[in-house]
Amino acid sequence: MTTKRPFGLPSVRLILFAAVAGIIAGAVAVYVTNVGSGNGEDVLLAQPSGACEGAVEKVKSVSKFSKGQVAAMVAAQPPRPLALSFKGPEGQDLKTADFAGKTVLLNLWATWCGPCREEMPALNVLQKEMGGSDFEVVAVNIDTGTDEKPKAFLAEYGIDKLGYYRDSSMGVFNSLKKEGLAFGLPVTLVMDKKGCLISAMNGPAAWDSPDAKALITAAKGS
Repeated sequence: MTTKRPFGLPSVRLILFAAVAGIIAGAVAVYVTNVGSGNGEDVLLAQPSGACEGAVEKVKSVSKFSKGQVAAMVAAQPPRPLALSFKGPEGQDLKTADFAGKTVLLNLWATWCGPCREEMPALNVLQKEMGGSDFEVVAVNIDTGTDEKPKAFLAEYGIDKLGYYRDSSMGVFNSLKKEGLAFGLPVTLVMDKKGCLISAMNGPAAWDSPDAKALITAAKGS
């Protein structure tokens, strides 16, 4: 069965969206700055967390793969846990802590967000090819109102491998905004098996690309 491609945008345009988002992220995000190493690498500043001290090396490893089609990914320095809440497929209350033991690609999207709609098929492919007991794409819809529009979109475009996660209150987006991690949609975070933030991106990406898969493989580690 052939799935629809929203708006028919070519992947190269999606890459350009991501590149522009990376530039904007460097200028606007509250916690973004240049490290003093002279390599020009952007990092996300955060309050130190003893619970995530062991993730420092993982951040360094993953940051090496923030290039090409996922070049807008910004490493978290230092990594720290994030407590985010949303609804699960059965309408149950979930927290990021409930995904302990899995590396998570947490993505916020909405049906009214064009770039979000464009990257959803790629996220679906990423989950299909790499999802399992050690990794999951957790795409959280933040449309206000009922489930009708997001569910209709997922059905129409054949998004059948992603779990249905939802936050109609937009509380999860507002939490990330306060943390300086979100200023628009889509927003994507990589979190390790202990729930520690590894890296984050504002803007879309080709998540089914070799670059994205290499980054996720590094995030999963051993």
